[in-house]
Amino acid sequence: MSIDRETFENTSGEELADLAVVDRVLRFLVAHDDRAFERREIAARTEIDADTVATALDRLHERELVDHKATYWAVTSDTNRLDNFGRYRQATALFDEQLGGEDATAWREHAPDDPHPSVDGEQ
Repeated sequence: MSIDRETFENTSGEELADLAVVDRVLRFLVAHDDRAFERREIAARTEIDADTVATALDRLHERELVDHKATYWAVTSDTNRLDNFGRYRQATALFDEQLGGEDATAWREHAPDDPHPSVDGEQ
């Protein structure tokens, strides 16, 4: 997976590594969509640290892109969800390339000092 130069220069190494790991884990599971794997096996087969794979799997699970049962992980059988995620990633990459990526520092500069009321449970 390639990224544009601006993203390379403006994104921390940790954030870039995290993005690459999530993509690698998801690609591995998609390539083996007829099987479920334990975290350690995914780590060994992708040559990624097991704790790092665990974090990636948790993030993918939150996005409902992988299923988890006991100690096993598998890619979701919801092909529409996978397709939509793939299209979202492609669109984001295209927009970043054409319009430039978002500047997190600028977002923080304009963020309100007080949290939104829903943060405290009020809505």
